[in-house]
Amino acid sequence: MGETATITIDGMLLDDLDQVIAIEQASFSMPWSRNLFLSEFRNQNVSLMLVARAAGAVRTVLGYIVCWIVTDELHILDLATLPYVRQQGIASRLVLAAIGQGYKRRVRRAFLEVRASNEAALALYRGLGFIRSMVRQGYYDMPVEDAVVMSIEGEAFLSLLSRPAEGRNVGS
Repeated sequence: MGETATITIDGMLLDDLDQVIAIEQASFSMPWSRNLFLSEFRNQNVSLMLVARAAGAVRTVLGYIVCWIVTDELHILDLATLPYVRQQGIASRLVLAAIGQGYKRRVRRAFLEVRASNEAALALYRGLGFIRSMVRQGYYDMPVEDAVVMSIEGEAFLSLLSRPAEGRNVGS
């Protein structure tokens, strides 16, 4: 996947689910089940689910993000990209798109949990301006591991809204 390829970001569809689950299974030691994703589709008042797609005739899902919006908070629950497109800015674009969509729904802060050993994810979120808020001891299973809770709010949150929209065609 070259840097010149066009990537669009829009709402996840049920038709995307097989590709999303394949990415999920390639990315996590305890992947979400199909039923868990389906429950998010049924909870659209709270759930925000976006996918990044490669432009073209085939609807190739490159990555996805699943969030909850509760009052003024965006809780990032799940984010992954295909292994061969990592380190190309797709995950950042998904986070920025989710924050933009959340802002339209009155979100003013965001937070997430990430495995303490997941250096790539920690670097991604730090690069976007998230800060370490706390550690949840033994939060994850398989293997048991601490979670780093990261958050962003205030001016740092608002600054994400003004990031260049290059490559972001964000639909609902």
